[in-house]
Amino acid sequence: MASKPDETRDGVPLTNLDQPLFDGADATKRDLVDYLDAVHEQMLVGLAERALSVVRIRPGQPSFMQKNVPKYPPEWVRTVQVWAEASKREVSYAVCDDRRTLLWFANQRAVEYHPALIRLDRPDRVTQLVLDLDPPEGDDTFALAVQAALLVKQALANLGLDGAVKTSGAKGVHVYVPIDDSASIEDAAAATRAIAARAARIDPVLATTAYVKEERHGKVFIDSTRAGGATVIAAYSPRIRPGTTVSFPVGWADVEQVTPRDFTVKTAPGLLKTSWPDQLPAPQTLPADLIAEGHEIPIARVVAMHEGKRRKAAARKAAEDS
Repeated sequence: MASKPDETRDGVPLTNLDQPLFDGADATKRDLVDYLDAVHEQMLVGLAERALSVVRIRPGQPSFMQKNVPKYPPEWVRTVQVWAEASKREVSYAVCDDRRTLLWFANQRAVEYHPALIRLDRPDRVTQLVLDLDPPEGDDTFALAVQAALLVKQALANLGLDGAVKTSGAKGVHVYVPIDDSASIEDAAAATRAIAARAARIDPVLATTAYVKEERHGKVFIDSTRAGGATVIAAYSPRIRPGTTVSFPVGWADVEQVTPRDFTVKTAPGLLKTSWPDQLPAPQTLPADLIAEGHEIPIARVVAMHEGKRRKAAARKAAEDS
């Protein structure tokens, strides 16, 4: 017999609300539920009409990414079948369009929310470019990521484009560039690579587009690989990080004055000002010369894969010859 829920919201039974969320969370499951409920209107804008992957964590166990919806969702949880080319199979994703679906996920101890860049109603297009500013290892390197984000802002301005900025909730920063539907997925990915390259050229001492960590030499990685079928952490999503920080929109005027620890499931609701959708510029048309420039830049992940294979082959040959 199922245990009685601690409480019910919007028809969703909520259980074990006073359990710690995870080690170092400084938050309970109730804090997670209360937080997601408080920001659901703002957060759902970025989740609606997108296949959703979540990161869940059970007590005493490692966190895990969930793409396939469990076999026991309520009938009102919307699902969609999406072909996964990498695994050659269909994946049954949830689509989080309403408050009760978000609450149901919270009760499943889904902490992180990673929507697809592609909307279900337009599977041949992405709605924004995303550049992920990933600082080097070490304490207090967030400020470096911020400075690299400002390089991206400058590169965009030089192109007549604009973007919006949010913390990743971890150690980095995300810059979003909303685009119209005139560019294909491949062209949008190419433009992202070109913007990253242009930003890195502004200050090559600070930033790099080197995909392989060993080649970054302590610089901020401007990651342009969030493209096509990729996902990115949603604005307002909590993270499985100490203190349960959240990915939070900050605005260009404030980004140099904040740290990731300023925004947690406990503090963020009181800091809501302008919502993320209101901070995003209107969709923009990508310049044709930018797209062409990007198509001349190899895809970083593919280059790294081939380089890895080359190094393994070289090491194997050296072992055979020794």
